Amino acid sequence: MKTKYFLLLALSFIGCSLRAQQTVQEKLGYPKNTKLLILHGDDIGVSHSQNMASLTALEKGYISSGSIMVPCPWFPEVAAYAVAHPAADLGLHLTLTSEWKYYRWGTVSSKEKSPSLVNKNGFLYDDTDSLGKMATAKDVEQELRAQIDRAIQFGIHPTHFDSHMAGCFFNKEYLKVYIKLAREYHVPCLLNKEAFKFLFNINLDELTTSSDVIVDKIFMAYPDDYKRGMANYYTKVITSLQPGLNCILLHAAFDNDEMRAVTIDHPDYGAAWRQADFDFFSSDACKKLLAEQNIHLITWKEIKEKLVK
Repeated sequence: MKTKYFLLLALSFIGCSLRAQQTVQEKLGYPKNTKLLILHGDDIGVSHSQNMASLTALEKGYISSGSIMVPCPWFPEVAAYAVAHPAADLGLHLTLTSEWKYYRWGTVSSKEKSPSLVNKNGFLYDDTDSLGKMATAKDVEQELRAQIDRAIQFGIHPTHFDSHMAGCFFNKEYLKVYIKLAREYHVPCLLNKEAFKFLFNINLDELTTSSDVIVDKIFMAYPDDYKRGMANYYTKVITSLQPGLNCILLHAAFDNDEMRAVTIDHPDYGAAWRQADFDFFSSDACKKLLAEQNIHLITWKEIKEKLVK
């Protein structure tokens, strides 16, 4: 009888070990060699141009996911869209900075409640160094929670959280708040061990558990990539993609008067850059490339439904 009991115990332990060793693809129900890719549009809500390009890309399947900036003036437009299109994969681009020259925004929480987040004019800081120097973790949590609650108040059901200009990743204390809120609101959040170690010197293993969803690779174009051509950059990324959970972060908007005014004196991630993003991912060449590389597009919504409790 004891032998049978210990045998069952051993088999149970082996089963648990095998489950623990599953890849994220297997946890989601795919073969372990599957190349999963989230094509993710950032900055939705920042402008009407950004909304129109990003939501068009979502509707036509050019991208699979997007995230909303709650403090921005064009937030109500995308909130109305989210309510009318509940199947759309829309998360929150949690925002702690306001980077443009003339087009600025402040906090969702009152500046009295989050005083360390704003400059003398009441706007969020325009760079992460100032944010990291001035903002307390307490005020960061107050503001992020206000952004999440405002989105929910407007009828949005966020599929995930990520971070504008990586503000939530600037230091370990901000990151703890970010992960805490994702768990509290029962959504996955964008996390990647390699980027966090290289860019922020943060060991993600110290802050996460096996229940947290970790993206294997994150890709985003930088100024030198833009200068060499967005099609060249994205083609190289897609053809080199490996099995696992991958994410390409892009910024789709139309190069029109509004977007040029928003991004004036800011060629990096400016209007032409954002049009180039839209043009590549809406192209037949991109569609063909994804098919040739056997890449399976996935959403944060699917990840949330299958892996987050």
